[in-house]
Amino acid sequence: MSVFDTEIDALTGGPADLGQYRGTAVLVVNVASRCGLTPQYAALEKLQQQYAQRGFTVLGVPCNQFMGQEPGTPEEIATFCSATYGTTFPMTEKTDVLGDDRHPLYTELAGTADAEGYTGDVRWNFEKFLVAPDGTVAARFAPQTEPDAPEVTAAIEAVLPN
Repeated sequence: MSVFDTEIDALTGGPADLGQYRGTAVLVVNVASRCGLTPQYAALEKLQQQYAQRGFTVLGVPCNQFMGQEPGTPEEIATFCSATYGTTFPMTEKTDVLGDDRHPLYTELAGTADAEGYTGDVRWNFEKFLVAPDGTVAARFAPQTEPDAPEVTAAIEAVLPN
């Protein structure tokens, strides 16, 4: 099974259809609106704009499991992201990334090691997983790693289909 076969709903309702991203690179990020790392939305949108024409998208996955930092409704989340950071990238429904109710998407992602060799549970909001066009997880980045850090952009460029 690849990440693209996972079923998840969109923030606005209905299926997100991850299969539509087959053949593109996707940076999956668990996001939150009230976190110290929330300003990363700006760099995520910058990546979206910079690489979208080359077969790339950011996929935001709102999560409220870290100190309740994403308490909003889907409408509140969408409004906050677009009004505050001008986000255009797709977002999924609010999802658990930890514990017994962890979404299968994160079960698939969490086994990937980051550059320091860490595998397992997502540590905090804004942990990043780069999915290659074939649906395999190509890289993992710690929450504190800025989305436009050289190691992230190099990994993205290495898997871009165009």
